[in-house]
Amino acid sequence: MKDSFRWYGPNDPVSLEDILQAGATTVVSALHNLTNGEVWDESAIKAHQKIIIDAGLNWEVVESIPIHEEIKQRTGSFEFYIENYKKTITNLASCGIYNVCYNFMPVLDWTRTHLYYSMNDGSKALYYNNTALAAFDLFILKRVGAKKTYDKNQIKKAKSYFKSLSPDDIKILSKSIIAGLPGAEEGYTIEQFRKKLQQYEYVSSEDLREHLILFLEAIIPTAEKLGVKMCIHPDDPPFSLFGIPRVVSTLKDLNILFKRVPSIYNGLTFCTGSLGVRQENDLIQLFKQFANRIHFLHLRNIRREGQGSFVEANHLEGDVDMFSVVHSVINEEKKRKKENRLDWELPMRPDHGHQMLDDLNKKINPGYSAIGRLRGLAEIRGLALAIIRTK
Repeated sequence: MKDSFRWYGPNDPVSLEDILQAGATTVVSALHNLTNGEVWDESAIKAHQKIIIDAGLNWEVVESIPIHEEIKQRTGSFEFYIENYKKTITNLASCGIYNVCYNFMPVLDWTRTHLYYSMNDGSKALYYNNTALAAFDLFILKRVGAKKTYDKNQIKKAKSYFKSLSPDDIKILSKSIIAGLPGAEEGYTIEQFRKKLQQYEYVSSEDLREHLILFLEAIIPTAEKLGVKMCIHPDDPPFSLFGIPRVVSTLKDLNILFKRVPSIYNGLTFCTGSLGVRQENDLIQLFKQFANRIHFLHLRNIRREGQGSFVEANHLEGDVDMFSVVHSVINEEKKRKKENRLDWELPMRPDHGHQMLDDLNKKINPGYSAIGRLRGLAEIRGLALAIIRTK
């Protein structure tokens, strides 16, 4: 595996020097300063790339080129934004960058209800609490039709949870959900968020899936011609939020997606944390079934709490069997190497990490502190070495 860290650019509290010292050899990054839908021109890509190379690292994977909401809805200027997307892919390829991670989650990117959840050891973790989200939806956002989304017991729990919140708690919960997380496309005010949700009022799961497939049918020929591997990231969390469908959450979703657009350049970011939230997702089965089109790895662990709630655990703890996952990855890399594939070594980043030690006193991007990810990378590298040496 190629050891990577995600880097959010010159304003990231974690510097490239920190990343190099953590043991990573490559960087996962993007041009976060550009507006969603804007073409990434070659000069901007090269300038960002030079900063990374000068620090002794390589820019291995783009994460992400955001997909404009009008593409997801097939409204307005969606054809214009698709053409812009193809131009960006072309410019990345001209700079020697051939892996693009992206997602197709409407309105919100990855979502958590708590960004600094206290663990028993004093570290801070990312946490998704389904009752907290329902409380926000029903009693803070007051989304029209929200009551139809939840059963009586969920509404009762959400009401009790909401009553326990102070005004400051309400502000923190709201900000955690809609103000924008690292890598998210944008943040919203409450009113802006309501309006965004209303745009999806008549978009069904079937509609959204078809829009994704049409998008891929438009861009994959360009990606294939250039050798750019598109790696879709699973929904995070992998189920509908605020009544809006999500269509990259299950084995069935992936089967449909890859059957309809079979090119190997229509690939997958294998995120153990996102897929692992749903207990019915057998991660080893999923990996083996789609191994040939897995082009990027997010290794992250979670502990399920029932009804969709989960806390992000340390990388070798939780409900994801990280040993079996890494074992499967090593077997796949060995197979690819025998086949003389140039992409035999999969880029991997330890996804998220607890805020701990000195980082508890620093400003961080939630989930992206230096020391927590360093711990995760060290644990995964050690696990991988042990598996390789005992095979």
